[in-house]
Amino acid sequence: MYFVYILYSATLDKYYIGSSYNVQQRLDRHNRGHSNFTKSGIPWIVVYTEEFQDRKSAYNREMYIKGKKSKTYIEELIRSIS
Repeated sequence: MYFVYILYSATLDKYYIGSSYNVQQRLDRHNRGHSNFTKSGIPWIVVYTEEFQDRKSAYNREMYIKGKKSKTYIEELIRSIS
């Protein structure tokens, strides 16, 4: 299984979208500062996940969400699981 995940940083009031086969492992790496893009936003929390059968499907969904370039769209996705 692969996942699309959305992280949130209260420090920056920003979201980060990614994909991985292990969301917890990726979150840990983001919170240890392994990614230059997310280093300044520590701590990050997982606010949304979607599950996919394969890596390509997860990656395509990640690119679709990123392509929206919309904080409103991301927040609607997050609300949709509540």
